[in-house]
Amino acid sequence: MKLIIQIPCYNEAETLEIALNDLPKHIDGIDEIEYLIINDGSKDNTVEVARNWGVHYVVSFKQNKGLAKGFMAGIDACLRHGADIIVNTDADNQYCGEDIETIVRPILDGKADMVIGERPIDDTAHFSPVKKKLQHLGSWVVRKASHTNIPDAPSGFRAFSREAAMRLNVVNDYTYTLETIVQAGRSKMPIMSVPIRTNPELRSSRLFHSMWGYVKKSMLTILRAFMWYKPLYCFSLVALFPALIGLGIGIRFLVFYFRGTGNGHVQSLILACTLLIIGFITFVIGLLADTIAANRRILEDVQYHVRKLEYDRETERNRREGSAELHDGHNHS
Repeated sequence: MKLIIQIPCYNEAETLEIALNDLPKHIDGIDEIEYLIINDGSKDNTVEVARNWGVHYVVSFKQNKGLAKGFMAGIDACLRHGADIIVNTDADNQYCGEDIETIVRPILDGKADMVIGERPIDDTAHFSPVKKKLQHLGSWVVRKASHTNIPDAPSGFRAFSREAAMRLNVVNDYTYTLETIVQAGRSKMPIMSVPIRTNPELRSSRLFHSMWGYVKKSMLTILRAFMWYKPLYCFSLVALFPALIGLGIGIRFLVFYFRGTGNGHVQSLILACTLLIIGFITFVIGLLADTIAANRRILEDVQYHVRKLEYDRETERNRREGSAELHDGHNHS
């Protein structure tokens, strides 16, 4: 059983070594633990710090691409290097390294394929009262959209089984945290949450620049993911408002018409027809989106099988090369 711990990094030279030193070197049930960083266009010596510490793998971007793309690049690299479990944590040492055993244990026990660390948000000193309220509100919205019971949706401290990692898709450029939960919940992936601890803040968040920016981007991400997985439901709700208003206005016109006073209410008839047409067109768009979503599910299944073949072949090749190097080392000795 091989665990790879991945850390997205953007100019993290000052805090990376602290985070790396806090990571576990042994976990019961895990045969190998390896470490990978995603260098997201860092301008400092983040990569040098990582290599000097002894990180096994480095994935580098020439320019900053954002947390979501960095996360998926790390997942891809971990799978190619044969990870059975992947843990994602932060380079600012926000999460307690000892709790990695806590979040991988449900996967080892076969209870979940995706585990998210629940931070003690209300007890975190460097979270402002407004930020705490927003964290709880965002998590509530994600729970409703995903049909899960995850209490801390924005938490980036999470573990994935190999099976879950091969099914992940992140299409937004902002963050992977919310979208992956909606995806997991809607696709019936076994997902659970476990309490974890946090360390004192070493630097301010780079994802949370302003309250309004955070709320706007998070809500758009949740809405987009929800529409992706439940398009007919979303468009039907949107179509319902103009259709009901148009129906009400239409009934009002008919009442006047049968009373013989409909001549002065032709504008109401035009408005009712317009609203009913808008509602009908919106519903038809929902039907088309639902058909596209069905095709997307087929493509995701094809993508999963292609990934499985590719990653398993890559893992086997890496193992053969490692065995050959070990054999050559014994011969030279």
